[in-house]
Amino acid sequence: MNFAAFAAQNGAACPDDLPAHVDPFVQMWLHTRGHQAEGRSRRGGLSSFADELRRPILQLLRRLLPERGFSRTVRPLPFAETVPDFFDALHEERGLRPSTLQLYASHLRLLERFLQRQDGIDLQTLSPSELEAFMRECSATQTPASLAPLFSHLRIFLRYLHREGLLNVDLSVHVDGPRHYRLATLPRAINWDDITQLLAAVDRRSAVGKRDYALLVLLTTYGLRAREVAALTLEDIDWVHERLAVPARKGGHASAYPLSPGVGEALVEYLQHGRATSNQRAVFLRMPAPHDPMTHSAISECVGKRIKRAGIAVARPGSHTLRHSCVTRLVERGFSLKAIGDYVGHRHPKSTQIYTKLDLEALRELALGDGEVLL
Repeated sequence: MNFAAFAAQNGAACPDDLPAHVDPFVQMWLHTRGHQAEGRSRRGGLSSFADELRRPILQLLRRLLPERGFSRTVRPLPFAETVPDFFDALHEERGLRPSTLQLYASHLRLLERFLQRQDGIDLQTLSPSELEAFMRECSATQTPASLAPLFSHLRIFLRYLHREGLLNVDLSVHVDGPRHYRLATLPRAINWDDITQLLAAVDRRSAVGKRDYALLVLLTTYGLRAREVAALTLEDIDWVHERLAVPARKGGHASAYPLSPGVGEALVEYLQHGRATSNQRAVFLRMPAPHDPMTHSAISECVGKRIKRAGIAVARPGSHTLRHSCVTRLVERGFSLKAIGDYVGHRHPKSTQIYTKLDLEALRELALGDGEVLL
């Protein structure tokens, strides 16, 4: 309502005039009420507060002007004014996909917000000491596996700045990748008692409960990724032959599973009594109108909330927690790593090796018995 009043006062006469008033409105709001950023923005800073202001307005514009193609994830690109051509260069020179460009933008926003908190420091005056302070700040909150792509993107960005003459010195040489040892960590799986507790905690009387229960059962049974579940359509469920097709796997291949009774019953209950009436062919839809398909991030966030509500303690709860739990269950049941990798769609056998660290019985037998026999 505030945006509508602002746009009308500044000459907007029809919906087509509204997009031009989004950024001026956000800037006005930040100027007059920027103090509200403290405590209201989850990540802190005016940049995050601006994103919170812009998001509902873009949702409005998507409904008013569907032909304009406003994306749900539309956000100002980092350093859009000082380095306007960087993302075009990534697309044209490297041929990167939109999802990869979004990851670049997410990482560079961290640097942009860091510089905004430093008085008098911008890209032109960035020094190795400030760069090191930024990397230390990131290292305090992220794992080495997450830091590797962040620092890689940072190096590419700094090389581009030097190439374009925006930096006199190539600071990319000061960005060292974190030490990350393969198989050094444990998968964030939960045991089967926790899975039972998680499923029992879902109130299946409501429509959202029916949907979330079907999601949880599907993820737990087949160990699918959130992207694969988000891509499922009604045509992928073959009720006659009791098969479930997963066409959009990470490795570019497709899989087909027998439709287990538990998964089938949960899907039927959701599709008949929980899924909103819609022309969308995606299996899982958002509950609020206009009932768009759930994105992979929405699915992971939904699962994470369900895990927390069930009182289950696990690091970074989400859809991948259930994938890890599915694989761990198969390892404990004695299936070969090759069979498990094929079942969950691993592209490389090494991706499954980490789960052997969770097979406590086999490790105990290896420690107490004749290790050569097991090997």
